[in-house]
Amino acid sequence: MHRLFPLDYAQARADFLRAASAAGASLRSHRLPGRHGPDGSQLTVDTAYTGPKDASRLLVTVSGTHGIEGFCGSACQSRVLLEEGLARAAGPDTGVLLVHALNPYGFAYLRRVNEDNVDLNRNFVDHGAPPHNDAYDRVHPALLGHGRARFSPEETTAELLGLRDRLGARTFQEAVTRGQYRHPDGLFYGGERPVWSHRVLRRIVAEHLAGAEHIAYIDLHTGLGERGTGEPIFRGGRDAGAHERARAWYGEALTASEEGTSSSTVIVGNTATAVADGLAEGQQLTAITLEFGTLPGPEVLLALCADNLLHLRQPPEAAVRAPEKRLIRAAFAPVDDDRWGTAVLRRAREVFDQALKGLASCDTKAK
Repeated sequence: MHRLFPLDYAQARADFLRAASAAGASLRSHRLPGRHGPDGSQLTVDTAYTGPKDASRLLVTVSGTHGIEGFCGSACQSRVLLEEGLARAAGPDTGVLLVHALNPYGFAYLRRVNEDNVDLNRNFVDHGAPPHNDAYDRVHPALLGHGRARFSPEETTAELLGLRDRLGARTFQEAVTRGQYRHPDGLFYGGERPVWSHRVLRRIVAEHLAGAEHIAYIDLHTGLGERGTGEPIFRGGRDAGAHERARAWYGEALTASEEGTSSSTVIVGNTATAVADGLAEGQQLTAITLEFGTLPGPEVLLALCADNLLHLRQPPEAAVRAPEKRLIRAAFAPVDDDRWGTAVLRRAREVFDQALKGLASCDTKAK
């Protein structure tokens, strides 16, 4: 039986490298120093590039920013862009860059965060003056179970739902998820410095995006929204026409956290920031997060709380094999649900095609 999704990080990487080689892509690997997977294997960020070396148009896709979410993102890259040939079918003067497993540690150990408990998608900020999230301080004790000796799903759920009712659903979600920089043991912690994966992404941007006039950026995620639905969430482009351009490409399905139309509230320090920071004047960025829904929000948050406490109390080699991991897998990687998987790959195909058609519509300078 052919599986739609890989069984683990090691298989995901092997599938990606095999598909990229078969597609004739140029490959490069960045090895995470001093760390290994649960099976002792190397942990790497891998890139694959297809297309002309000096392409004016470039599609960039990233998987595994939030580790465990890489099961979905990796399959979208390997199956749709590489095996089905969508990357090779990109238009003239168009390159496709695939960044695989940006947070390989989280992918291998079934965590959203990296080896330092840092949420990589909150790490791209000015760490000299981090954007403190005062509202998070109010919910932090509840997220950690108030130091109870044992994790209680019932008590935690009741308390979190109570907080949500008192604060309001949107305010509560923003307090929890916006990003926080004071509690290294907490959720959505943005870190105190640029982490390894952060530095790798900035290096990739500098090396691969310098010559492109138009960049379509898609960061692949799971966990928010209606189950199986792929929501394109606008994440930028700093020119005045970026949002209008994204709307033209992705249609009415496009949402924006800042407008309150997205399943995601406003966040700080996401990966699209690194791309925008690395571009020169005149380069146009059209960036989205493609977010695939899994479970209702309270169940996803409960899984995050359980996983955070699990890793605070056990070494990673033991935690990754603990039965509690079923919660975070269900919340971010329900890969045994073929109906969900089929819907995800179909939607990824649609959005990748929209991005390539959008790029083709952009005017470029004659070379």
